[in-house]
Amino acid sequence: MPRTPMASRDPRAAEGTAGNPRFNIVAFLILLASWIAGAIVTVAVSNGIPFIIGIVLGIVLALSPKIAKQWERAVVLRLGKYRGLRGPGLFWIVPLVDSITAWIDQRVITTNFNAEETLTCDTVPVNVDAVLFWMVYDPEKAALEVQDYARAVSWASQTALRDIIGRTSLADLLSGRERIEGELQQLIDERATPWGVTVQSVEMRDVVIPTSLQDAMSREAQASREKSARIILGQAEVEIANLFQEAAKSYHDNPTALHLRAMNILYEGLKEKGALMLVPSTAVESMGLGGMLGAAAMMQTKLSQGEGS
Repeated sequence: MPRTPMASRDPRAAEGTAGNPRFNIVAFLILLASWIAGAIVTVAVSNGIPFIIGIVLGIVLALSPKIAKQWERAVVLRLGKYRGLRGPGLFWIVPLVDSITAWIDQRVITTNFNAEETLTCDTVPVNVDAVLFWMVYDPEKAALEVQDYARAVSWASQTALRDIIGRTSLADLLSGRERIEGELQQLIDERATPWGVTVQSVEMRDVVIPTSLQDAMSREAQASREKSARIILGQAEVEIANLFQEAAKSYHDNPTALHLRAMNILYEGLKEKGALMLVPSTAVESMGLGGMLGAAAMMQTKLSQGEGS
C-alpha cells in the first residue's frame, strides 16, 4: 500500500488552535496582577468576594492579549465570522467573542512525498521519492478555502507525481529529471494556488526500479559497450590498412626508404636482450644486410659478455 506523504516539518503544529497552550507573558502578567489586586482588596475589606472577582476578571482579561511570532499570522473569527489576520507581535482580541482558529506559518515548508509501484507509460513499475518546497503566500485563503492545507498539498503532490510518471517512459524518467521536476512543480502549483500556497521547487531524490530490470539494463549496457568497442577496433583496422597501403606505395617507388625502414626494424628487434630475429635470405641478399647483421650480432654478444662478467 502506498505510504501517506509526510511533512518533515508539520505546519499544523505551528498553526495551533485556540485551545492549544501557547505561553503568553502579557496574559500571565494580567492574570497575576488581577489576582494580587483581588487579594489586596480582600485583605482591606475583610471579604472574600473581591478575590473571587479578581480571579474571574484576571482569567477573562488574560484571554485578550495574543502574541504571534514574526513568521506567523493569526486567523481571527468573531462569533464565527472572519474578521482578519493579526500579527506579528502583540495584538488584542475580545475575550469570549473573538477566537483564533489557526496560526499560519509563512516560512518555506518541506514535504516528502512518494509514488510506489507506479507504472510508467512503457509499463515499468517504479518507486519515486521527492521533496516539495512550498510556502503560504495568502494566509486568508489557506485558512478559508481548504480544510487542511498542509495535507491537501501533500496529497496533491503525490497525485501529480503519479500522473507525470504514468505518461513518462522509463528512459525519460531516468535521464530527464530536470524537465520532470519543472513539470511537476508547475502542476502542483496550479492545484495549490487557489489555497493560497505557492511552490518554490520540487526535487526528485530517488528513482528505484525492480532488481530484475536493473540486471537486464546492466547486461544491455555491457553489450552496447562491447559492440562499440568492436566497432572502434574495426575502424582502427581499416585506418591501419589504409596507412599501410599508402606506405607500401611510397616504399615501392623508393627502395632506399624501404631499406632504411627494414634496418630500423632490425635494430629495434635486436637491441632487446635475448631477442631472436628471423630474416629471409632473399631480404639479406636484396638489401645487403649481411654485414649489418653480423655487426649487430657481435655487438649483442659483447654486451651479453660484459653484463655476465
